[in-house]
Amino acid sequence: MAQVKKSSTKKEAQSAKRFGLADLKPAKGATRNSLRVGRGRASGAGKTSNRGHNGEGQRSGLSSKRGFEGGQMPLFRRMPRIDGFELVNQRKWLELNVKDLAEYLLPDEDTLTYEKLEQLGVFNSRTCDGVRILGNGEIKRKVVVEAHHVTASAKQKIEAAGGQVTLLGASTK
Repeated sequence: MAQVKKSSTKKEAQSAKRFGLADLKPAKGATRNSLRVGRGRASGAGKTSNRGHNGEGQRSGLSSKRGFEGGQMPLFRRMPRIDGFELVNQRKWLELNVKDLAEYLLPDEDTLTYEKLEQLGVFNSRTCDGVRILGNGEIKRKVVVEAHHVTASAKQKIEAAGGQVTLLGASTK
């Protein structure tokens, strides 16, 4: 605490008295008295105690769940429908077009498997969930393909060239 200076006048001496924690109080108008409900009609909060007539909120013991919005679809369930919402567990696929399939095989090979693509270094099985074959382009040679997903047009083009498509499970992990 700061020392009190000796003052020359009585008025200065009163204003310079010590100021402690007990002297602290909120600013004027910063606090309000709590509303006393159920104290008769004249109080303005009598009868229903500002809860309204009947219904869930009028009953005692009301504790609605977090995020409850009165029966409206809650925000956490609306979010995935909003454009630009990013999936938490998004699957990462290696997408290959039909025109690129023959590039990964030697002239004497005709089978393109998941393991063969990984050995060639096209993708890493730890970061990629599987292979998808898309129907862009044309293929001239016979190729047997193993993939997790094949589009209808890609399957049609591979089989038209004399090849075959084998679908694998959802993931090799």
